[in-house]
Amino acid sequence: MGIVGEYGTILYRSTVSSWFHVASRINTDVRGVTGDSFNDMHVCGGGGFIRNNINGNYAFTTFEKNPMLANLVDIVYYSGMGFAVSSLNNAIIRTTDGGLSWALPSGTSVNYTWVSKPGASGSFLGNNMCLHPTDRNSIFIAFGNQVYKSRTKGEDWNAVGNAIPTGSTPHSFFVSPVDTNIWLVATESSPDKVYRTTDYGQTWTAVISLNFSNYGQPLEMDQNDPSVFYFAPDNGGFWKSTDNGATFSEISGNYPFRSPCDIIVMYDSSKVVFVADGITGSGTAKIYKSVNGGANWTLVHTAAASEVPSMSNSVFDKSTVWATEWSGSNIYKSTNYGDNWVTHHSNSFSGWGSDVCHEDPTLLVTGSWGAAATISVNGGDNWTNVSSGLSGHGGGILIPDRGYIICHQGTNVYKLNVVYTVITSISENTLTGIPDKFSLGQNYPNPFNPSTKIRFDVPNSGNVSLKVYNELGKEVSTLVNSFRNAGSYEINFDASALSSGIYFYSLESNGLTSTKKMLLVK
Repeated sequence: MGIVGEYGTILYRSTVSSWFHVASRINTDVRGVTGDSFNDMHVCGGGGFIRNNINGNYAFTTFEKNPMLANLVDIVYYSGMGFAVSSLNNAIIRTTDGGLSWALPSGTSVNYTWVSKPGASGSFLGNNMCLHPTDRNSIFIAFGNQVYKSRTKGEDWNAVGNAIPTGSTPHSFFVSPVDTNIWLVATESSPDKVYRTTDYGQTWTAVISLNFSNYGQPLEMDQNDPSVFYFAPDNGGFWKSTDNGATFSEISGNYPFRSPCDIIVMYDSSKVVFVADGITGSGTAKIYKSVNGGANWTLVHTAAASEVPSMSNSVFDKSTVWATEWSGSNIYKSTNYGDNWVTHHSNSFSGWGSDVCHEDPTLLVTGSWGAAATISVNGGDNWTNVSSGLSGHGGGILIPDRGYIICHQGTNVYKLNVVYTVITSISENTLTGIPDKFSLGQNYPNPFNPSTKIRFDVPNSGNVSLKVYNELGKEVSTLVNSFRNAGSYEINFDASALSSGIYFYSLESNGLTSTKKMLLVK
């Protein structure tokens, strides 16, 4: 028995036990719950996540890889087959293997376009986006010497607070979860500075003045203890604040890095810290790891590039860390807590920003210093270039949930818009009479544009499959895939979403198969 609800609520129990509360570690709503038993439950929600508790995983941290980048509002399972639906599109996703894999309907096309969102602009480097600690609809960004806020998940922006005193190129920005009046920003100056405000940006105070990399993100908040901040300047040690950024102290004179580009802290283990390092034109990019909170460092990765501009990790899989490189095109991955790294994927462009979805570690996006980005919706198994709509140089990427993907790009903020085009105009007529043999008729008209009719006869009841394939043998549409009584049927197939060409349609039932060819001419 399970109950799900807003802000990550998951409760479940057996028929005789007390209710068990799951620490879901998300802020999005859980909308659907299903399962065959107490130890085989599946939940969905947010921007498209599906999680289960199979094999005693009572924290529901097994995430089912699926292609949906939109809210999932319901899910149903029965004997390994499952369906999940969104309220924002017609793309019902399906699994036939108990959630090991999910697929969109055959013939569905997915269009990714970045859309510029108005209200925030200016110069920047690094990633200056920060989620509001308590309002899941609000997000901040630092552009130039101004901070902007959106209350609509990045759809529009307005300036908040007064101007940052000096400099016009911020590199890192944070709003403190301890007190949202406290902000910290690292910005270029002479020398570079970290400024702090305790009154929502009305007044600013410089708390540390040390030059940092002119292409890096030198400031990081410890997500495990938000009163702690780390700062890594150029050739200047490793600095730490334990009072919400009011003061910083150098904690490591043993600093092997040259020009730090990014800092991340492991979730649930503040002693483990990573620094990405690089110098433009050096041809050597490095990653260092500390297991004692930044006092000592070990070189864990060297790449034949100039910089490692960003790293990303997840609260749901602390063993996995991702990294990009510039001016190389590789995406690197570690699956043993950053001790060893492998080249996981190579893009057609040099890397820059990156993020792992905050509600589902199977979704990742990496960007470029140019107008390019790539996305994986299945934990890096496959990657798709999603560059349409982008312009200018890249900076940061932020993925609060699967349907909420923001890019800090050029002098604008961009949000990823995903459109699913599903063939929905398939109609079926049942004809009179019981046929005496299995047969598949030739479609008519043929050639056709854009619709055609296909008749078939099945003399015995059973499961019937009628699918359409392109010339390469790839399935492009499923017209029938379920039980049918013995009889004659006629399907109206609308191929508006397909391009001109030769297609094959194949009928299978009770061990019999028949295939015919048809021609779509537009």
